[in-house]
Amino acid sequence: MTESDLDDLHKDETPAAPPGAMARRFRGFLPVVVDVETGGFDWNRHALLEMAAVPIEMDEQGLLVPGKTASAHFIPAPGTEIDPKSLEVTGIDLDHPFRLAKPERDALGHVFNQVRAAVRRHGCQRAILVGHNAHFDLNFVNAAVARSGHKRNPFHPFSVFDTVTLAGVAYGQTVLARAMQAAGFEWDAKEAHSAVYDAEQTARLFCRIANAWPSPLPG
Repeated sequence: MTESDLDDLHKDETPAAPPGAMARRFRGFLPVVVDVETGGFDWNRHALLEMAAVPIEMDEQGLLVPGKTASAHFIPAPGTEIDPKSLEVTGIDLDHPFRLAKPERDALGHVFNQVRAAVRRHGCQRAILVGHNAHFDLNFVNAAVARSGHKRNPFHPFSVFDTVTLAGVAYGQTVLARAMQAAGFEWDAKEAHSAVYDAEQTARLFCRIANAWPSPLPG
């Protein structure tokens, strides 16, 4: 099976890696790609509205592949604000009947439960957030965790893998759409600014770049 074949696989279809291989690959961390959509740029003031998380899986040859996406829509937390201009960019309709948004603590729990399950499955110690401008996503997640009093955040509190840096080194591109195209992927601008779409595309980019480096695992 080639790397290209693996790009679109999910974890249920991915041949299993040797036990502990992922933990050794990233020093006990499980990379989990995260994208958030928000009501603005200030994580201490603006609401968290969407979150998607894609655990990274590994096949028996040590190649990385995006896993199954976990996602949730958030009811804006009491006391947070929403800039209408942000909604124009994301296209989020807070009153859409099929949005099925959850209170902040419950929405975090829904995503975190699936991330923790992936961490346990790979024998890792905790998750490390992968994102495009990753500290933006991590800061919003950390702010929501603190605001809601959630006690089981699986992510490292400050370390990240940032695909802006990786794509800049690998392709000379830092904008996600351009980096995806440079990596040989298609980009649908109409789907962009959805947490699920952006997280899944970023996961493909991360795997493509990471798989280009020789694995440090003994062969």
